Amino acid sequence: MMDNYEVVLEYFRKADKPVNAGTVAQETGVDRKEVDKIMKKLKEEGKIVSPKRCYWEINK
Repeated sequence: MMDNYEVVLEYFRKADKPVNAGTVAQETGVDRKEVDKIMKKLKEEGKIVSPKRCYWEINK
């Protein structure tokens, strides 16, 4: 089974447009606070980037 980090990262890989944290939480079923923490980590690792304020997408 994938942990939440993998679930969120995989969601970003499959997303066809930039999404916000609320959408990620809703679509993955991962708790919003957990999503925020994971997204912070993904940002620090350079795996997601923000094309516009509050929206994120996978760093291609």
